[in-house]
Amino acid sequence: MENFCPQTPDQLADVLHGLATEYRAIRLGGNFSKDRLGGPVSRSDATVSTAAMRRLLQYDPRDLTISVEAGMPFAELERILAEHRQMLPLDPPWRAQSTVGGVVAANLSGPRRRLYGTARDMIIGMTFATLEGRLVQSGGMVVKNVAGLDMAKLLVGSFGTLAAIAVVNFKVFPTPAASRTFVSEFATAAEAFAERDRILASVLQPSAIDIVNWPPGGLSASRFRLFIRAQGNTAVLDRFARALPAAAVADESVWDEIHEFTPRFLGEHAGGAVVPMSMKLSEMAGAMSRLSDEKIPAIARAGSGSLIAHYSADAPPAPWPGDFATMERVKHMFDPDRLLNRGRLYGRI
Repeated sequence: MENFCPQTPDQLADVLHGLATEYRAIRLGGNFSKDRLGGPVSRSDATVSTAAMRRLLQYDPRDLTISVEAGMPFAELERILAEHRQMLPLDPPWRAQSTVGGVVAANLSGPRRRLYGTARDMIIGMTFATLEGRLVQSGGMVVKNVAGLDMAKLLVGSFGTLAAIAVVNFKVFPTPAASRTFVSEFATAAEAFAERDRILASVLQPSAIDIVNWPPGGLSASRFRLFIRAQGNTAVLDRFARALPAAAVADESVWDEIHEFTPRFLGEHAGGAVVPMSMKLSEMAGAMSRLSDEKIPAIARAGSGSLIAHYSADAPPAPWPGDFATMERVKHMFDPDRLLNRGRLYGRI
């Protein structure tokens, strides 16, 4: 099997077109750190990696916008922004290994999606390479410029089954002045989510609300932990402290534990699988309780209606989000011969 590592968007488009004209199945990715998400590639004749495309193309901190190639390590993007006290609050797992394109293609987001949204909310433009050898530009470097952006957003969460992300333009955010994390422990999911409901109904605006059901790191034998992340100035943090008198203050490194739980779990379970679920906020307590009864570790993005279940083996089929017939038509439009990442999205695309 041949391996290709183009160094520019133009080279990427040329490589894809050359392989497509020969009807060769293509394994497409960056560092391939998230190969076990979205189902495996069933067969490939060639591998194409964007990892060598890692340039910073444009960054104006005053405009809160940045443009980078898809192969830039996500950690490098965070470092560049941090030098100007700015951030891209996606908080993906596999942070150290991930490329920017991989994070976008897998539509990864973390605890702060509750306040800042997902990749779709932060992307203002994109360039992607098609199997026809074309580079398609969508959106731009202006936050309010949305012309053609819907096409680019098709690539978010597509796991490389439609085209190859070459360049991504983001709007970025100022880093909050301070951050504090509060943790509460509960014996039941119902109690944990009742406290979640109380917080959501209050004037508080946490940047993250996560509930986990895995071992609480020695804090106690409680089955559920509720994490509340407050970010802002000192007055904001003190207001949270007054509203959460029974909660303990946790070290901020606890979010690293949450970010990396999924990679660590898959590393420890060779046959394991991760199943993301979307649901109404009112349904989350019941779902979390059932998973706990089955001893299935889970992370609930409790303010966003997202729940991530971790199966050691024999995971049920992942629920299919959205209109499958429409997705099939989009796949046919981009890749009629089904050459890109064949078998991804759990064998459906």
